[in-house]
Amino acid sequence: MRSKFIDEEIKYIGSQLAPHWIYKNFKIQGDAIVAFIGECEVKLTEMVDIEDVINNEPIYSKYMLSFISEQYGIGLTEGVFRQRLLMCIIKELLEEKGIFVTRKGDDLIVDGGKLSVSIATKSTTSILIHTGLNILSEGAPVKASGLTSELGITDIKAFGLEVMKRYTEEIEDVILAGTKVRGV
Repeated sequence: MRSKFIDEEIKYIGSQLAPHWIYKNFKIQGDAIVAFIGECEVKLTEMVDIEDVINNEPIYSKYMLSFISEQYGIGLTEGVFRQRLLMCIIKELLEEKGIFVTRKGDDLIVDGGKLSVSIATKSTTSILIHTGLNILSEGAPVKASGLTSELGITDIKAFGLEVMKRYTEEIEDVILAGTKVRGV
């Protein structure tokens, strides 16, 4: 799996959660994860999470660290497991920095404030994952926590790079682990 931090700011509006978006925009073919910073505003018409649509809960963050991953050759259930693995890696990294984090499914909560949004879905060719971490909590439609505003993490790029490094290593290690055992 390849990874890349995109230095230009990108406003995440939901349409980026599409097959081959990473390949078309950044020329990274195959399994990949990219990260970028920017505003996040997902209107109900672009929402993938039907529960959020039913509950009339659009997503907004003034400034967010977003990860988008596209992975091939797996089903939706495995894609959700990989999404949850990404959330566990983020939680683990934050806890190494002395920050207590609660994970509820694919949500990360710090001091009662929602730090993350995340979704995994299936396209016609792949599994797509978006995970966003608030950098700033101001203006969010729910009680939120932010990497910088509440948690004091100021080098967002370094944090994003470390998340992607750990995630790609873990996925590659899981795949490799499946090749070293004999069937019984």
